[in-house]
Amino acid sequence: MTHHEPHDEVTGDRMNWLRAGVLGANDGIVSTASLVVGVAGATTDRAQILVAGLAGLFAGAMSMASGEYVSVSSQRDAERALLAQERRELRDMPEQELEELKEIYEDKGLDEQTAEEVARQLTEHDALAAHAEAELHIDPDGLTNPWGAAIASFVSFTIGALLPLAAIALTTTGLRVPITVAAAVLTLALTGFVSARLSGAGKRRAVVRNVVGGLIAMGVTYAIGSLAGQSIG
Repeated sequence: MTHHEPHDEVTGDRMNWLRAGVLGANDGIVSTASLVVGVAGATTDRAQILVAGLAGLFAGAMSMASGEYVSVSSQRDAERALLAQERRELRDMPEQELEELKEIYEDKGLDEQTAEEVARQLTEHDALAAHAEAELHIDPDGLTNPWGAAIASFVSFTIGALLPLAAIALTTTGLRVPITVAAAVLTLALTGFVSARLSGAGKRRAVVRNVVGGLIAMGVTYAIGSLAGQSIG
């Protein structure tokens, strides 16, 4: 019995979703941790910190979800337009399209006779799918769902934001900031490591870059919050 490996495009699509989820969680960690640390620099009032953190969580999650929805919808519309154009070309000039497909496979290394036979068989099987894959690198049956992308962004951002929010809400006044920063650093190191694993990049550099970026963001907002608290007080 022959066992077929998963198609590369399917694997790539799943990897893209995983990367998007990791990046969404990373944004949730950095933005929420920076926000609550900044507010904690201005006030010790737990209620004010929580209100600010919750507002930041939902605002950030909704912003990411709406941005992802618009972005993926625009990409989907562009892909649909390209597919519609390809359908018209296949209907109006099938011989030219067949020749174009043959030339694509010749450019990939096939000899002329083999390329012509491959192009003809693929066209007879499913002309649109053959041309969409070879010319446009689009799967007509696998267009990304903008609602799925929006929901994934909302959920991943929320999950990432909950940890620093819980850390600052459940600790005593004197330990709020250091524990929140420590929790954020640990989770940023984890998301940096996972992101590097998914992309095949260097793990140490990705972790350091993630952690340093988060520390800078938290440090700046804490300093601004402390200055604002002093000037208001």
